[in-house]
Amino acid sequence: MSACTPIRNDRSARSPHSSPASGIKRPHSPPPGRGRFRVSGADLSASITVFLIAVPMSLGLAVAMDAPLAAGLVSAAIGGIVAGALGGTPLQVSGPSAGLTVVTAELIQIYGWRTTCAITVAAGLLQILLGSLRAARSALAVSPAIVHGTLAGIGVAIALAQLHIVLGGAPQSSALDNALSLPASLARFEPAAPLIGALTIALLIAWPRLPGRIGASLGRVPAALAAVAVATAVAAVATPGIARVDLPSWHSHALPEMPKGPVAGLAAAVLTVMLVASLESLLAAVAVDKLAADRAATASKAEATPAPPKKADLDRELRAQGVANALSGLAGGLPVSGGAVRSSANVRAGARTRASTVLHGVWVLLAALLLVTALEWIPLAALAALVMMVGIQMVNFAHIRKVHRHREFLVYGATISGVVLVGVLEGVAIGIVVAVAVALHRLARTRITVTEKDGSHLISARGQLTFLAVPRLSRVLGRIPHGADVVVELDGFFMDHAAYEAIQDWYAAQTATGGRIEFTGRSGGRIAEPASAAHSCCRPWTPWRNHHCHDSAQDGVPAMSGSVSHPVTVKAPVAGSGDSPTRRGAHRLLSGLSSFQRTTAPLVRDELARLASEGQRPSQLFLTCADSRLVTSMITASGPGDLFTVRNVGNLVPPPDPEGASGNDDSVAAAIEYAVDVLGVESITVCGHSGCGAMQALLGAGQDDPGTPLWRWLRHGMPSLHRMRSRHHSWARIAGRMPTDAVEQLCLTNVVQQLEHLRAHECVARRLAAGTLQLHGMYFHVGEAQAYLLTEGASSGTGPDEVFARVAPEAEWEEPDPGSLDRLTPGAAVGA
Repeated sequence: MSACTPIRNDRSARSPHSSPASGIKRPHSPPPGRGRFRVSGADLSASITVFLIAVPMSLGLAVAMDAPLAAGLVSAAIGGIVAGALGGTPLQVSGPSAGLTVVTAELIQIYGWRTTCAITVAAGLLQILLGSLRAARSALAVSPAIVHGTLAGIGVAIALAQLHIVLGGAPQSSALDNALSLPASLARFEPAAPLIGALTIALLIAWPRLPGRIGASLGRVPAALAAVAVATAVAAVATPGIARVDLPSWHSHALPEMPKGPVAGLAAAVLTVMLVASLESLLAAVAVDKLAADRAATASKAEATPAPPKKADLDRELRAQGVANALSGLAGGLPVSGGAVRSSANVRAGARTRASTVLHGVWVLLAALLLVTALEWIPLAALAALVMMVGIQMVNFAHIRKVHRHREFLVYGATISGVVLVGVLEGVAIGIVVAVAVALHRLARTRITVTEKDGSHLISARGQLTFLAVPRLSRVLGRIPHGADVVVELDGFFMDHAAYEAIQDWYAAQTATGGRIEFTGRSGGRIAEPASAAHSCCRPWTPWRNHHCHDSAQDGVPAMSGSVSHPVTVKAPVAGSGDSPTRRGAHRLLSGLSSFQRTTAPLVRDELARLASEGQRPSQLFLTCADSRLVTSMITASGPGDLFTVRNVGNLVPPPDPEGASGNDDSVAAAIEYAVDVLGVESITVCGHSGCGAMQALLGAGQDDPGTPLWRWLRHGMPSLHRMRSRHHSWARIAGRMPTDAVEQLCLTNVVQQLEHLRAHECVARRLAAGTLQLHGMYFHVGEAQAYLLTEGASSGTGPDEVFARVAPEAEWEEPDPGSLDRLTPGAAVGA
């Protein structure tokens, strides 16, 4: 149930005459004043920050492209106003495309400036068409290694070209020529431009790192603006003759003309501009989405009021970029795309709506009209140094680590090399060819081996089982004697129909002759890697997912599908066995035990032997419900010896009863005393969960107590029910929202109440007073597979509110758990 869905029908909530002061909230009604352009203080300040970054960067990119300098300001203004107003990513800031620097410079050299403007218009129209066809998500299907390699190659080309301007020379037509001509530029070294460029680079690096209060105050000024301003001031005093910005009169501003040149070349140019600008914009939109989500999560933890922004509409964003490019080309501007640098600055500056993006474009337009004289004092070397740093930052070492970890560095390197040596479109094509070749190599790289021991055969198939592997698979299966006992280990993520039929036909033939076939899943290793490498990182101890597949074998047919990704064990049925519930339960138990002995026991045997000799030393006592859906070792990513677990119906902690007058069940108290005094645990967690049957029973309880053992136990939960209904306690909240219904409210309140019962135990109170024990409240939403922790103030009883905060997938703790699932790479398996 959605958090904004009313629990009960209330006609007054739908009344058009409801007063704002009535206290009735209409969750699905539009906000007041919809359609008006409202500007908050946060948006205004963020727009100024982005404007101060955008002006020098726009001029610098125009210098890098050898385009009219006014074109950079035109594209920045149109990108901010048009793409900002129409785009599907409200906080993304668009402007001159850094990714198209090399492409645009080459187009200007080949076709001239006015034809380049026409190419920009055509690329924009093509973007509008693709956005209307909803092709934006398809663009993100390109391998990230190709995308990051393309941007990195463009960054290398930008840095090489701008280095010539910093040295006081002029860039060549290609990245390779720029690299080869560097010695000649160094031989003609004149100190003025290099010193200004070096000063700019030093300020760009040092400005965000200034220490102390002065550094914090100065850090509010964008580093790009500070570096260019200081370099301009120094150049005005020390080198008055240095080359500077020369903004032509707007009366002589060049507008597009009809394209002139070979049709094939113009079509390739339009395709290149469209492809690079679209990918850069869509990748930036995804990055801005993540930044905005992270900021919203941080704000919700701090109980801030602003709501998180809506998720990006990539098709709308692509259409808006197309409109902006078409208008920019018509107005004589540079190609436009969403920029990661400007957009991230917008988010970090506190922008809330698209008003900041639009306002930044308005400020750029005013600067282009009113500040021409001031802008013409900027040295070209300072702008070149600024753009050179942008190019260097496009070679992202985090991306390099990711592609290396996913074994795609060959694709990444081939794309970079192609972009630098040949060109952007050619580099992308080379990257795609290499990516396809690598994928085919991995698809065909399936290792099938057979080992025999004591008359039983083990067939191990590691890799993807496709039609390419069927000939080898059939030869191996054909060598197995009829009627033999065989274990087939499928260590792969995919099985196509051809491989499935080959295995199924062989299975039917073997079982018909009395053979016993057993299918197992992955042993935990990666595809086509030795098992020794598979266990180099921590993982949960038990293969549990899809364990119900044990029951899917019928009439001796193996329970296999086209995708083999998790442990599956199927045995041929024993002759004469019935299908009674008792039989099924025994089979399920025996099958699970057999799977443990085969796959998990070899992995944990040494650790369990150590624990058997050293004894248990758990650091946590975990009190939770007996509900079968709550798997404590899974949700805490723990193993043997980590948790001392107490489970009961409703995760209840009866208050202490020293004299036994009330007839309390002492089993929970005994476990608490043993864990705290004997084992010396460092923390105790009380964990509730969604849909708890005990809480539902308490809510539905009548006046008459049935007097059964279950109800005698559930009376320990009555204080939680009274607490929820009391006006003296505030209702618990979960991740910044109210609970969806009364059951969830009672589940949350019960965790808080049981923590109070826990503090009343003498051994717990003594350790809390000594500061050697911590208490935690936890709520696990089963349907969402999401954990929530009670905030520290509430869990210790010092805060008035009871707030359960969401545990993020990449939460940072002071002492990270080495067994955390978050430490697994995406390519690693979850089950052992």
